[in-house]
Formats: sequence, structure tokens, C-alpha cells
Amino acid sequence: MRALTKRTAGPGLELIDVPEPTIGINDVLIRVDRTGICGTDLHIADWNEWAQGAVTPPLVVGHEFVGDVVDVGSNVTGFVPGDVVSGEGHVVCGRCRNCMAGRRHLCAQTSSVGVDRPGAFAEYIALPMTNVWHHDRAIDRDVAAIFDAFGNAVHSALRFPVLGEDVLITGAGPIGLMACAVARHAGARFVVVTDVNPFRLELATKLGATRTVDVRRASIADTARDLGMKEGFDVGLEMSGDPDAMHAMVAAMCHGGRIALLGLPDAPFAIDWNAVIHDMLTIQGIYGREMYETWYMMTVMLQSGLDITPVITHRFPAAEHQAAFAAVRSGEAGKVLLSWRDEA
Repeated sequence: MRALTKRTAGPGLELIDVPEPTIGINDVLIRVDRTGICGTDLHIADWNEWAQGAVTPPLVVGHEFVGDVVDVGSNVTGFVPGDVVSGEGHVVCGRCRNCMAGRRHLCAQTSSVGVDRPGAFAEYIALPMTNVWHHDRAIDRDVAAIFDAFGNAVHSALRFPVLGEDVLITGAGPIGLMACAVARHAGARFVVVTDVNPFRLELATKLGATRTVDVRRASIADTARDLGMKEGFDVGLEMSGDPDAMHAMVAAMCHGGRIALLGLPDAPFAIDWNAVIHDMLTIQGIYGREMYETWYMMTVMLQSGLDITPVITHRFPAAEHQAAFAAVRSGEAGKVLLSWRDEA
């Protein structure tokens, strides 16, 4: 089968032929339809410091996908050929304290699809049945392909109640953009999105932002005053991993404000702990999705009218993966999809 592979240590990915995956008694074999490119995939392609420490070539990369079941192991129940599915990208041990308590997103023995085990940028992928998610056939397949990233947005945006609250999102990457749509759908009053990329700030408006702030030209405080806010923001979603963004968020929060922290910084940095303590802020780290409550919430929000399709800006056949990755790197893109079927 064709697969986009990190064949050797160093920059670049190669579309090559590799053996089709085999399945065990508890596994599901899926024919991949389309996939979404994630920042993780970009890091692996660029072979940055994180990738060098995390990935052992050769490896098929990618973890965001939608496809169709083609075969199941002898122990598998609930899945049959033809089912439309995606897969949770974190494969957990199932036996640790957190897994046994139903907190599988907190498993310390997690292996990641496309990082620690063969990924989804291929014509087929095999996953344990406990990682496979049935899709409502009414859900757009482009959206189904990015459920993994969408789940990060939902997990972050709904970590704290947002109904009637004022929400600040720092970082208008694809996950921040989807979080904006989720917060509005969940009843936030104002959703303010900050970034330095005009293209992505325009996308934020399409996804429901009350205001967008290019922090090179305007301030969060002035925007809050223009909106008539009497105090700071109730909920913060830090999606950028940028120290300046985190500093600005801490300064913009109301007393008792709550921050969900998803953005991964390149290096450690200090924050104003006096402000955190004096203002009694809560900071919650977010990683991945809650298995599988987040997947359920994604599905029902789409069924109830949530529209995240504007975040998908580019589509390429898998053979044009270099152009697809170039689109991601350009900054003039939201989510970028690869199609793995000639007829697509």
C-alpha cells in the first residue's frame, strides 16, 4: 500500500510502498479515505528536536483520519465491514489505575498513532477495536477526518463552563479556531481571539469570534472595554504555546478566572505567579481528548448545528503531499486534508 513515511532520520517524508497492516484478534482494519495534517506531522516532517527524541524511523506518520472498516479480528464486536469510522490517536494500556477507573486519557503508558506506532497517512490502518469510533453517516467526511484535532478543541473549550461567560482564546491555529466555534455554540457571551496572522483572524470571524485582535496593532484590554466588559475574561483558552500570549492571558483574566492550557511551548518560561495567586486563577493543562466522552460531545454538537467546516481550507490528493505540507507551513491555511482514494 502507499504510505507517507519517515523512512530515515532527517527532514522530509516519502510516499512509498509498505506492507499492508495485519490485524490481531482484537483489531479493526480500516481503509483510509482522507486524513488531516496536524502540527505534530509537521514537526516530524521537519525533524525538529522533539521529533528526534520521539520518533524512531521507519514510521508511517499521521493520526487524523476517516475511513471504512474492511476487516475485523475474531474477538471484535460492534464493527462490520462498511462502517464509517475514525480512531482515537492515543492507545492506552487498559490496566493502570487511571484506565481501570475510566480515566483513559490520563494513562501514563499511552502510545500515539503516527508517533509510537504506525499511523494513518496510508491506504490502510489497523487499530484496537477500543480505539475505533463509529461515525454518524450524516457527518461530513471532511469533518470526520479531523475529529482528533476537533476533540482537542472540544476538550479545551468545555473544560470549564462557558455558558454566559466571556472567553479569551490566544492562538488562532486550527484548534483555536474550532474552540471558538465550540465556545459560541455552548453559549459564551463574548469570544475574543488573538493572533498575529491576518488570514487566521479572518477565519476566526467566520467561526464565530465576537472580536479578533491582532496583538501587534491592538490590545486585549481595549477590546474588552469596547465590548463593555466590567471585569476580565472568565475563561481563557491558551492555544499558541507563546510566552507573550500566556502573559497577556493571565493579565486579562477576571478574579477567579479559569485557563485551559493546550498550546505547547518550545521551551520553559516564567509567568507572573503573583497574579495567579492574588487573582485566584485556575490553570488546567489539557492533552488529547477524554475517551470517549469528548467524541460523543463532538458528534452531538455537530448533530445540533455546530459548523466547523470553515476551518478546512485546503484539500490535496496524497500524491501532492509536498504541496499540502507547504500550505500548512505558509500560515495561509486552516486544516489541510489529504485524500487517499483515487476517486476522491
